[in-house]
Amino acid sequence: MPKYKLEYIWLDGYEPVANLRSKTLVKEFTSFPKLKDLPNWGFDGSSTRQAEGKSSDCVLKPVSVYPDATRQNGVLVMCEVLMPDLTPHVSNSRATILDDSGAWFGFEQEYFLYQNGVPLGFPEGGGFPFPQGKYYTGVGYDAVGDIARQIVEEHLDLCLEAGINHEGINAEVAKGQWEFQIFGKGSRTAADQVWVARYILSRLCEQYQVEVNWHCKPLGLDVDWNGSGMHSNFSTTHMREVGGKDYFEALMAAFDKHKNEHIAVYGPDNHLRLTGLHETQSIDKFNYGIANRGASIRVPHSFVNNDYKGYLEDRRPNSQGDPYKIASRILQTIATVPLKGSAPKAKKK
Repeated sequence: MPKYKLEYIWLDGYEPVANLRSKTLVKEFTSFPKLKDLPNWGFDGSSTRQAEGKSSDCVLKPVSVYPDATRQNGVLVMCEVLMPDLTPHVSNSRATILDDSGAWFGFEQEYFLYQNGVPLGFPEGGGFPFPQGKYYTGVGYDAVGDIARQIVEEHLDLCLEAGINHEGINAEVAKGQWEFQIFGKGSRTAADQVWVARYILSRLCEQYQVEVNWHCKPLGLDVDWNGSGMHSNFSTTHMREVGGKDYFEALMAAFDKHKNEHIAVYGPDNHLRLTGLHETQSIDKFNYGIANRGASIRVPHSFVNNDYKGYLEDRRPNSQGDPYKIASRILQTIATVPLKGSAPKAKKK
């Protein structure tokens, strides 16, 4: 039987942002393994801030499987971390999230590519390139440099070969900043694919001596450069098939009511990014607007034109956010809104 290289991937216990970890298990199978064929495995949790040295064993439980085109008989295995008694580890944000197979999520993952301590295209000795303007969806060496497009194109191919529902790429507003989009049905499915896509990109960049900088505002507040978000497009079966203006306004009232709970899981340091500038609303406010990229929730024209049915875009999650927690919080808020009857309405701002 052929030997498969199973790359077990998990999130460690670092806070406020977990790091991706992985290690390889070689195992024989008659053909590409299915999820049910993969065994639980273990690791030293004392080296990942998930256990003490005197009781260091943690368990890896496979939850999704993808082909790894970078290896012969390669397999990417996304895992949850469990305690030795097989209960979820406290760092396991996937195990306890609210999930709904009828909920669809599209995550727009922005990030910077860094080399020698600065974004690609920034002068190595200090200073800045030309101001923002021509970089977003830019073409040509002055706009995107030389190796960045090679990296993002290769990442796109690797994700597609892995079966990840990667929906597109583009250069972003700041120099050295890029974006990829992932779509999935069900919060766990969508978030699994975001984490694996992040893993593939970080691993790919090793060979280019480039780092992926996921921080939401790596260049700081004092300069006029955009931060990085993970805009989260979402819909439920009810939003797509029933909708209606009354339901939409009740939904926006609920998002306003729970704005602090959303911000709490939308990624660290978001106060540096959500300033009311650079296509953001201030972190302490909530609003929505049609095609308004400076709003908390952007309402597409298609949503209104379709009798308030379709998807909405939450622009507050940032690039370091955990998609498990983000999707779960969105579903938690949606669940507070009755599908029938009246509810308080938010004011359009």
